[in-house]
Amino acid sequence: MEQQFLMFKEVAESQNITLSAKKLNMSQPGISIQIQNLENQYGARFFDRSNKGVILTKEGEIFYERIQSILDIIASVKEEIRALAKDQRRLIYIGATLTIGEYVLPNIMEYLYETYPDVDFKVKIATSESITQDVVEKKFRIGLIEGTAPQPKGLKLENFWEDELVVVIPYFHPWASRDSITLGELPNERLVTRGEGSGTRKAMEMSLKERGFDLNQLNVTMELESIQAIKQVVSAGLGMTIISSLTVSSELDRKTFKTLKIQDAPIYRALSILTKAATTQTKEGLVLINLLHDRELISEILSRGGGHPYRKLLRANG
Repeated sequence: MEQQFLMFKEVAESQNITLSAKKLNMSQPGISIQIQNLENQYGARFFDRSNKGVILTKEGEIFYERIQSILDIIASVKEEIRALAKDQRRLIYIGATLTIGEYVLPNIMEYLYETYPDVDFKVKIATSESITQDVVEKKFRIGLIEGTAPQPKGLKLENFWEDELVVVIPYFHPWASRDSITLGELPNERLVTRGEGSGTRKAMEMSLKERGFDLNQLNVTMELESIQAIKQVVSAGLGMTIISSLTVSSELDRKTFKTLKIQDAPIYRALSILTKAATTQTKEGLVLINLLHDRELISEILSRGGGHPYRKLLRANG
């Protein structure tokens, strides 16, 4: 039955029996017979056929959604059984964008290690687009991304934190005695930014454009892919940057940087959980998602930063 469902899923997604036959190493007549058997078994036509290929009927769409859930459950059970059979440590597979992966997730993982010492994490850090595609292809069940842009059909996006982007300058900068600047002052300074594909860059540009600011006025002198590289350049006095306040919290304690708000255009962006709506989460994955839904606990974890004991938190939260 599982093989039949996998065959059906492949045909539904490729919309082409010939291509599916090649991918599954089956004959085209064999696939056609299997589909006909399924249709006879359930008393419904699942595909409309034409010279261009096949597309799901309404009944087929319902069947497709249900078998995806069934296949996810089967895959989850197999993972758990394999882990028990081999006495393996349990794994949570996560995709995360750069800011989340480097400045949010490590603190959350430290907290979870205290609670579930037998759980390990496998994390991929990439762009929002790459993480989204990996969730679609089920390379992992959970993606943590910046922003709430429209996602492909079948994905679920939930906001778990509001992140503020701030102007960051070195502590010796002439503006260091201030708490904020205006939009009109932004063009007066050299700006160091993330690359154009980054969530931070997109959030900054979108927010400024919404307030009528001409992005061509920005004096962008460097584009760097690494947040750490940006911070090093700014600390050397080679420009200012607009990045997540989460990324400079430790440097603020050491008085390396000063952060400024933009008076007339505060910039916020959502940090979100991305999952496939029809995918069944593992027990470990649900632990992570439930933690992310606890905003009070997340606030406490992030405010403490890395390297701090969480035993008080653990007692307070069971």
